[in-house]
Amino acid sequence: MKKIILLAAMAGLAATLNVKADDAKDNWDATCAKCHGPDGKGDTKMGTRLGCKDFTDATVQAGFTDDAAFKALKEGLKSDDDKTLMKSYGDTLSDDQIKALVAYVRTLKK
Repeated sequence: MKKIILLAAMAGLAATLNVKADDAKDNWDATCAKCHGPDGKGDTKMGTRLGCKDFTDATVQAGFTDDAAFKALKEGLKSDDDKTLMKSYGDTLSDDQIKALVAYVRTLKK
């Protein structure tokens, strides 16, 4: 009986993790892909204009921490002359959704 309960709990956890991954992909498509592209290369018209980095590049990925990515998503990014480079998503996404997006960005690395 304990084995059945343990297996059921593990299956539930796996399903939850899979749903979070799906949610992160959906959030990426809805909020990030316009600039960063569906594949994370940043080669969209808007991404090129804003200087989006190529998240498929391992060097680019090594250049920021998960905490820095979380902060950028939560608070947005501004240029040195105070121009908005990326809007804040702290009002529209929960902390868990932002963490899932950061984890999703890490999967884009080739």
